[in-house]
Amino acid sequence: MVAPAVPEIIEDDDIGIAIDARTESLPGLRELGPPDLVHLMKQSVKGGSKQTGVYHHVTGIDASSSASLAAYVNTLTFNPADKSHKVVSGLYCCYNAFSHVDMRVEVKIPGGVESYCVDERGDRRVATDGLWLETFLCGVLRSYSYGDDGSGDTIKKIIGVRRFNPITNTEMEHKFLDAAERLFFNGRQLGSDPEIQIPNAVSNHLTAGILKYVKTTGRYTSGVNLFQKLREKDVEVSSLLAQILVEGDEEVQAVRLLHDSVQDLPMDYALLDCQAAFCLSKGEGELALECAKRSVTAAPSEFSTWARLAEVYVFLQRWDMALLTLNSCPMFSYQDKDSPRMPEPSRVLLPILPETALEEIDEGQPKQGEPYDSVHVSLRKLQAASYQGTFLKAYSLLTSIAAAIGWDELLKTRSYVFVMEEEYRSERQQSITPKAPTSKNASTVALSGTPNGTKDADDGADEDDSDDSEDAEEGAASTSNGTTENSMLSADRSMEKPVPTITAEEVKSGSDEPDPSQSSYTNFQNKRLCERWLDNLFMVLYEDLRIYTIWRTEMGQYRQQQVQYKKSAAEWEILGDLADRLHHNPEAVEAYQQCLNIRFSPKAMKGLLRLYEKKGDTRNTLATLIRLITWQYRWYSEFSPELLHSIRRLIEDEGAVKVRSIVQSTNLPQNVLDLTHEYCQLCAAFKSSGTEG
Repeated sequence: MVAPAVPEIIEDDDIGIAIDARTESLPGLRELGPPDLVHLMKQSVKGGSKQTGVYHHVTGIDASSSASLAAYVNTLTFNPADKSHKVVSGLYCCYNAFSHVDMRVEVKIPGGVESYCVDERGDRRVATDGLWLETFLCGVLRSYSYGDDGSGDTIKKIIGVRRFNPITNTEMEHKFLDAAERLFFNGRQLGSDPEIQIPNAVSNHLTAGILKYVKTTGRYTSGVNLFQKLREKDVEVSSLLAQILVEGDEEVQAVRLLHDSVQDLPMDYALLDCQAAFCLSKGEGELALECAKRSVTAAPSEFSTWARLAEVYVFLQRWDMALLTLNSCPMFSYQDKDSPRMPEPSRVLLPILPETALEEIDEGQPKQGEPYDSVHVSLRKLQAASYQGTFLKAYSLLTSIAAAIGWDELLKTRSYVFVMEEEYRSERQQSITPKAPTSKNASTVALSGTPNGTKDADDGADEDDSDDSEDAEEGAASTSNGTTENSMLSADRSMEKPVPTITAEEVKSGSDEPDPSQSSYTNFQNKRLCERWLDNLFMVLYEDLRIYTIWRTEMGQYRQQQVQYKKSAAEWEILGDLADRLHHNPEAVEAYQQCLNIRFSPKAMKGLLRLYEKKGDTRNTLATLIRLITWQYRWYSEFSPELLHSIRRLIEDEGAVKVRSIVQSTNLPQNVLDLTHEYCQLCAAFKSSGTEG
């Protein structure tokens, strides 16, 4: 397979400033570290001593020794795009997140290799074999953790990153899993995903990377063998082994393992969560509920346990309990992946290989200097699009409730379980007789499963149908294709705006400080105070639904008048994401296709891929995969774990021969089809299910 092109970020004056910036950033790294940095010194072939510094980033290179990194630098000595300069030296920097040092290999051309490491103080240290083992493992984990999911978001975040597959054969797999076994119980040093509060032996970046590798490649037997050996040292590993067994369709063995392991560790929250997830997947909501409750009791400070309990209540259609449980979730600030902070370069060269040439991708793209798409202010300010970590998961649960019961019913349920602001003010003024304070709280209510006693038939009837006018910027601004104020206001009137709840901060602040003996009032003595962040999620959901309603209303009006409904490509992409968030799949497909009719967008294409996979549409799934793989490759990424996983699942379901035949029958250039064939060949190298014969 031809290697991706080499991007060049050029330093004309301050040569080496990128290396200095990386050294200065070392003390601030908290996760797996940034992608590897490769810095080259170039000199004119016509003589003269003037040198130029160029660099790029890379992931997926074998970092098990200085020789393998030096070999990569040597592949960069000949650049067909720049024949007027020669490379005289190179420096490869690879971060070791276990020991918090930057491993560096200096290569003099011709001849001469020196390796060392730089610690957080900027001091040099000797690069030992133990450090190289850690560095190799970190390199593989970065490649899987920081790989683009196909949408292009990760690729666009950092300019000029080459992404390679770190494990292309079973020999490299053995090397990776051996390193993972040797360093497994140091994994908590690497940190964890943002949904995890406290990294432990089974919840950290190392275990997440191993699980992602096994799921991506389908190498379940290798994963089972690894975790069986580790389980002999620590029975906590049982939860990871059970996950692999379930994924690998060994469910009976997984259930037996979970049963035996819970006898040894009855309050291991990872085991209980694994049980809850399995029961839920089999439609056994009541069984899942008991497991999820115990998991919350075992780890009340973890978001994942509360989120699972809320998920179970949603499945059981116990909407009041789902909201109460969601309100109890401990929310964590999102910790983004480490990324390089580089100084402003003199120039940037981003060459494109002819092998990735596809007219469909190039058409309609804005040229350099041209203005980008205009996006209406109401679409630009949708907060839900920026949610990540615990807030993304919580919002997803809230939208699933709204999709199941509708907005009006969701507001009624909200007013039934939470104290509303107007209700609180009214009761406070009318309260004369002191009431005994209630000992209930949201957490104990969620575990006991008894929300507010008997629900009155007229619960929520006192909730005002609030039709307050929106801000001028939100409601009255006309869209680029002539949206009228009347259509927006009529759409607003079709939805009730959520009235505020009273928060704990307001109860305890200023003149509203209540007497402890009067902390409960007659009409809401069993209700809970809504967390500020959840109250905000309701407002964000309202805005999402409002904009969605306006869009669909306008679409209907334009169709009746047989007039074309015009939006920019960026606006169609945002509308597609909006419909997808709100679980309106047909409308999401429509918006993504409208975006792609104007110009290629990896995000829209990735959205279509998700929806086609849900429907089991093999031909359209492959059509989107071919284009996404080509776009990724042209921006220097020959490897995406998510796209490889999609190809593997297709081969597993349809067979390799059929998949290759459908790809080959596509009316696209052969050089483009060959890129997808490479992914298929990778599945064959790992003997994935469906590749036999």
